Amino acid sequence: MEIFMSVLIGLLFASAVYLMLSKSLLRIIIGTGLLSHGAHLMLLTMAGLKKGTVPLLGEQAKAYTDPIPQALILTAIVISFGVTAFFLVLAYRAYQELGTDNIDEMRGTE
Repeated sequence: MEIFMSVLIGLLFASAVYLMLSKSLLRIIIGTGLLSHGAHLMLLTMAGLKKGTVPLLGEQAKAYTDPIPQALILTAIVISFGVTAFFLVLAYRAYQELGTDNIDEMRGTE
């Protein structure tokens, strides 16, 4: 399962870099979202894909699941959602002012 997740993470990173290198502002925002999803999956895979019960003191189980990586990923998801929302509002405002989402056309004349 770790091999499949590693290949999936590599595909997410590759497509994110491809989208972030384009000239469209919307593609750059989608690329940052894909990059953050790849990082979340990488954290989850590095923590180990184990099956176990909830780490409570009252339960006597053979295997427990570590809650720290899951808490870190949940925090990162919330932060990336806020950053993506900010990027979308910023791109919408730039499109209203300039009438384009092309990065080259947004540059001012020097």
